[in-house]
Amino acid sequence: MQPQPMIAVNDVPASSNWYQRLLNCQSGHGGDEYERLIADSGELVLQLHHWDAHEHPYMGDPELPRGNGVLLWFRVEGFEDAVARANAMSAQVLDGPMVNPNANHREIWIKDPDGYVVVLAGPTGDL
Repeated sequence: MQPQPMIAVNDVPASSNWYQRLLNCQSGHGGDEYERLIADSGELVLQLHHWDAHEHPYMGDPELPRGNGVLLWFRVEGFEDAVARANAMSAQVLDGPMVNPNANHREIWIKDPDGYVVVLAGPTGDL
């Protein structure tokens, strides 16, 4: 099994650029309505979907706050490089960088342009 998360966004190309910079990934589709972000390994990392495209009835309500109860959690290799990318992008930092002693790794919690909470976490035991 492989997770393939999708989030609804206001501006697919802008969100695509933001996540490509943050996660060091590439566009696998492109477009104004839908995007697939792909890691160097070819693995699907994240799907972006415009709120109004394709009439998906279960996408949610674009008038409500984004991601209530959902965290977009990414384990990243090169944690320090990922933090440097987030800082270079002036990403809104909510917490960290910090050590999570329960998971035995480092984390930084940020907010994306649509208001979703994004966690970048180093590999378990990366301390």
